[in-house]
Amino acid sequence: MTIIKTFKYRIYPTKKQIRIMNHWLDECRWLYNHFLEERINTYKESGISLDFNGQAIALPDLKKERHTLTNVYGQVLINVAKRVDISFKNFFRRVKEAKEKPGFPRFRGKGRYNSFTFTQRGFKLTNDKKLRLSKIGDIKIVLHMPIEGKIKTCTIKRSSTDKWYVSFICECDKPIPLPAKNNAVGVDVGLDSFVTISTGEYVDNPRFFRQDEKALAKAQRKLSKANKGTPERAKRRKVVARIHERITFRRQNFCHQVSRNLIDDFDTIVIEDINVRKMIQNSHIAKSIQDAAWSELFRQLTYKAEWAGRKLVIVDPAYTSQTCSKCGYRQEMPLNKRIYCCPNCGQQIDRDHNAAINILRLGLCSQTHSDYHFQDAIAS
Repeated sequence: MTIIKTFKYRIYPTKKQIRIMNHWLDECRWLYNHFLEERINTYKESGISLDFNGQAIALPDLKKERHTLTNVYGQVLINVAKRVDISFKNFFRRVKEAKEKPGFPRFRGKGRYNSFTFTQRGFKLTNDKKLRLSKIGDIKIVLHMPIEGKIKTCTIKRSSTDKWYVSFICECDKPIPLPAKNNAVGVDVGLDSFVTISTGEYVDNPRFFRQDEKALAKAQRKLSKANKGTPERAKRRKVVARIHERITFRRQNFCHQVSRNLIDDFDTIVIEDINVRKMIQNSHIAKSIQDAAWSELFRQLTYKAEWAGRKLVIVDPAYTSQTCSKCGYRQEMPLNKRIYCCPNCGQQIDRDHNAAINILRLGLCSQTHSDYHFQDAIAS
């Protein structure tokens, strides 16, 4: 079984290389908008939908019309056509599923196209630990962890704070399993505690956005007072972007620590199938839910479990907070009630701990008896 891994590193291009890469991003943005406009106009005029092959073949003629495209490596331009194709495929998939707002592909404004990709060729890691890019040159790279497997693609990305990163997508033959623990755990996420696990342990919610909220509001007020198009506004915009970036880094690092501990300590991890997009429609708790970054935790658990040969089970969390983990009695539990007091068996237990135990039991039963109901799981 092959698995896909992504490795991301910071790179430090020279001023000349930065000018070249910014030029490439501008050319890729123009090409993306051109392909998007071409698809829209062709369909309106003739009812024919263009595909990836049709647009990629037209690249040589486009280079004759727009000579600056010849400065960009060929496969990078082909990848732009691929991105447009993927955008339309995702749009039609969302229309067909009708589970989320379709969102028609949009034109990219200035500064809204921030990455380009080399596929198969055009990049190489040299022996002196530098990244060699065709038509750009050797760039210093910080390889803070070794690359595993065969490199398939190389993506260069410019952040909102004008930092540069490279991401390698690698294909590995098989996962490297961690030593067996022969145990399982249920994970309940929340707002008071970021994570509560069925063993009774808690991980506090750090609330990173709340910590920097005042500094962000101050920076945004200064940004709003600067005139558009001025160097001062660009400088203040970067301050706002840096605060957002710092929050994101701290949040991702925290999720990495929590997910790594769970993967290292347990063979089977049972998590909730939470629709975060639907939950944030509640304006009273939307900011707190987004600050908690449950989706990021689940994303990291998913790929880390695959890499480590662990089992990740996803269950429906319905009634897990309302049902007694000891006897199965069900009662209403408003959000402000934090202790579960069972009138049937007398158990008193923290609400989130009770839910984590129920999540674990549901996950284990789903692996052995797929037709079990919740009460069957409680009774087991």
